[in-house]
Amino acid sequence: MLYADRVSAGRALGNELSHLRARDALAPGPLVLGLPRGGVPVAAAVREVIGGDLDILLVRKLGVPWQPELAAGAIGEQSVRVVNSDVVRQTGLDAGRLDAIEADERAELARRSMIWRGDRPPIPLRGRTVVIVDDGIATGASVVAACRVARAQEPGHLVVAVPVAAPEALPRIRGEADEVVCPHTPAALAGVGGAYRDFHQLADAEVTELLR
Repeated sequence: MLYADRVSAGRALGNELSHLRARDALAPGPLVLGLPRGGVPVAAAVREVIGGDLDILLVRKLGVPWQPELAAGAIGEQSVRVVNSDVVRQTGLDAGRLDAIEADERAELARRSMIWRGDRPPIPLRGRTVVIVDDGIATGASVVAACRVARAQEPGHLVVAVPVAAPEALPRIRGEADEVVCPHTPAALAGVGGAYRDFHQLADAEVTELLR
């Protein structure tokens, strides 16, 4: 399976989530949370299909310095930190270096919060059906961090939905969410971008426009 772009992937994913549409006109419907940057256009397209509200959930990958796409862990809002011990062990990344990477990513997390949230508070998660959306899962560290940030806010039902994922990452996610939806799990996923024809790096302005 090859998606044209993140929007088409989000629409296809939304069709897999039709059971989450609000059945009661008085109910608030699902709250769809995109993981910036790449998860936001996917989440916006999901929300077009299933309705509800759209917001972001801020997490940052702790990339191995000499292989940035490889996640040694991830951090999220509310001081959440997840470490991929297997990656740390295999790469020989020491604790001091990992702490330095985290400090840099915490600064970026704060910058993004200022750009995309400003003074606007996040939409409350308590009691809602919450759908965490990204453009794909390789190791799962960022999504695990996102689940833990969300879970601390007591959602009624926590769903992770992605267009593509490495099969070995999904058991970690299933341990964190109430429901996981992923229509494409190739046996050998070289990278999330390999599932898309257009997988360009999104600019901050693109995310801002989608949230507007």
